[in-house]
Amino acid sequence: MRYLVAKTVVALSAAWGRGLEEARRRPDRGDISITTVIIWVAAVGGAIAIAGTIAAVVAKYNGKLSGI
Repeated sequence: MRYLVAKTVVALSAAWGRGLEEARRRPDRGDISITTVIIWVAAVGGAIAIAGTIAAVVAKYNGKLSGI
C-alpha cells in the first residue's frame, strides 16, 4: 500500500511540474476563474474520497472476497 501511495505522489508531482512548466511557456492563456478552481478541487477531493473508501472496503473484506 505504501508503494502505491509513493508511486501516486511521484506521478502527481511530475504532472504538476509539467503543468507549471506549460503555464510558464504559454503566458497568453489568460487567467483561470475561481469557479474552475473550485470544480477541480471538488473533483480531485471526490476522487480521493472514493479511492480511499474502495481501499478501506477491500482491506476490510479482503479474506471474504477471495472466492469471487
